[in-house]
Amino acid sequence: MKFLDLIYQHKLIKKEIDNAVKRVLDKGVFIGGKEVEKFEKEMAKFCGVKYVISVNSGTDALFLSLKALGVKEGDEVITSPFTFIATAEAIANVGAKPVFVDIDSLTFNIDSSKIEQKITKRTKAILPIHLFGQMADMKRIMTIAKKYKLYVIEDTAQAIGARYNNNKAGSIGNLGCFSFFPSKNLAAFGDGGAITTNDKKLADKIHLLKNHGSSKKDKYLNLILGTNSRLDSIQAAILRVKLKYLNQWNKKRQENAKYYKNRLCNIQLPYIAPGNNHVFHQYAVIVDSKLRSRLIEYLEDYKIPTMIYYSMPLHLQPALKYLGYKKNDFPEAEKTCKEILSLPIYPELPKKDQDFIIRKIKEFYKK
Repeated sequence: MKFLDLIYQHKLIKKEIDNAVKRVLDKGVFIGGKEVEKFEKEMAKFCGVKYVISVNSGTDALFLSLKALGVKEGDEVITSPFTFIATAEAIANVGAKPVFVDIDSLTFNIDSSKIEQKITKRTKAILPIHLFGQMADMKRIMTIAKKYKLYVIEDTAQAIGARYNNNKAGSIGNLGCFSFFPSKNLAAFGDGGAITTNDKKLADKIHLLKNHGSSKKDKYLNLILGTNSRLDSIQAAILRVKLKYLNQWNKKRQENAKYYKNRLCNIQLPYIAPGNNHVFHQYAVIVDSKLRSRLIEYLEDYKIPTMIYYSMPLHLQPALKYLGYKKNDFPEAEKTCKEILSLPIYPELPKKDQDFIIRKIKEFYKK
């Protein structure tokens, strides 16, 4: 049994993928070109936005979004301490200060009721993460942002296709940031990312930033200092194939999540907040901290894989020690790190495997 079986999914669409790759090879355009342009248009339609700018990773999507908004040294950006380091890393790498707000214990997303108390004169943006496939409380976040004239960047690396009050992830804030890392719901065969927006000026700025600041009319005329963050044509072609199946795959994840919900007990199951359509990038349960390691070992004995996302909150990471945070600053995030556990949830997960996982978890709690 695998936690995520990428090979199985590939076999199902291998012919289409092979044809897509061949199309790129036959044309000999490996960076940019029609495949990238078509993917950006198709993704924009999927996300319900005017513009999509493809980049080479989700991390670059965050970094370039911050740069495009003019976030710089001396600025502060509010975000969550319970996520992958790329979010805070991008903030730090533009010279700004990550300012953490504790999470909601049920959704694992930033607690919107605690955001206002962290806003200062230096606050430039709010960067909520739609963790594990469920969107943050965007209505309240956007209200706060409007009140204090702040930008909102949605980190939707784990939530492509998720909806909040019928609005797709990446379509509500000023910018949305996506990752196509191989484990994501929409996955490339390597790194890849994208930025969504409805603002043409921001889209144009990011296009410049991602391509050395080069003019569209003359690539050797550099209008601003940028970087190299382009999506390869082969990855775009692969993503175009997969995008057609994404709704189907997300629905299957939801079905698998419902199957768990109807059969598991003794552990806290994922909570879906009102108005949310959860796409279950992860199926994250809460296990008593005294039992978690024992449960993991028990499941390992039966070749059942699990994962911990995340074992350490960002404010306690050595790389961010300079921010001055200490233990117990964000109790909900710290508690969750000790209790969270992810079970296999991918679309092609065999029902017999899911039944086996459920049976062994029940057996563990009967011991």
